[in-house]
Amino acid sequence: MTTSRDDQVTHAARAHSFNAVAAQYADHRPTYPPALFDAIEELTGRPLAGSQAVDVGAGTGMAAEFRHRLPGSPVVRGDGNALPLADRTADLITYAQSWHWTDPARSVPEALRVLRPGGALALWWNTSALDVPWIAEATARAGRHFGQDFSRARPGFDPSVADPSGRLDLRRHTVRWSRHVPVDTHLANIGSHSLFLVQSSHRTAAYLAEERRHVLEVFPDGVVEETYDVVLLLASAPRAA
Repeated sequence: MTTSRDDQVTHAARAHSFNAVAAQYADHRPTYPPALFDAIEELTGRPLAGSQAVDVGAGTGMAAEFRHRLPGSPVVRGDGNALPLADRTADLITYAQSWHWTDPARSVPEALRVLRPGGALALWWNTSALDVPWIAEATARAGRHFGQDFSRARPGFDPSVADPSGRLDLRRHTVRWSRHVPVDTHLANIGSHSLFLVQSSHRTAAYLAEERRHVLEVFPDGVVEETYDVVLLLASAPRAA
């Protein structure tokens, strides 16, 4: 697949847009449910405790936020397409909300290089539960705002797109969960997405003000129930012969 120069510039701008809102992202984006990590243990057949794990994709701004919040955890500057790690050093490599920023033609062989035999690559994304009526309506409004159809699943969630080479036997698993948050947190979460971050602040503010009105019609007490499906793609590296 080829991309135009404009597409590449837009992709880069969106990728770097998170740097200025790292604290907002960390404070308001949803985390992940314990059931996700249970699923990873079940699918890999090994406990996470004691595993040598590498999480890829904090980004420059988020890396600084990571150091601030988890000062005891090591952070290495690198690239998801060129991991600064030795061969066969990881039991588990994870890309949480970040695999779609990589080029699978490069990131797939890098993951296989760094994984130990029998290790696993886990990719996951929090996605909106579109069978929940108010979420479907909110997604449709966002689609009209951006001129896109957000009711369709992101292509990166498809194993054949996540790894066009077919070298990985990616298995797909979905975990549903929800959280209850104040409306301000809900709106800050929306505003932390790259599509909004590359817009003018005036246009984003106008959208969020209108969205607040819609959300409060559904949750008049100001506490929003956000429902998510975590899409997990997981593949194991070949075991040694």
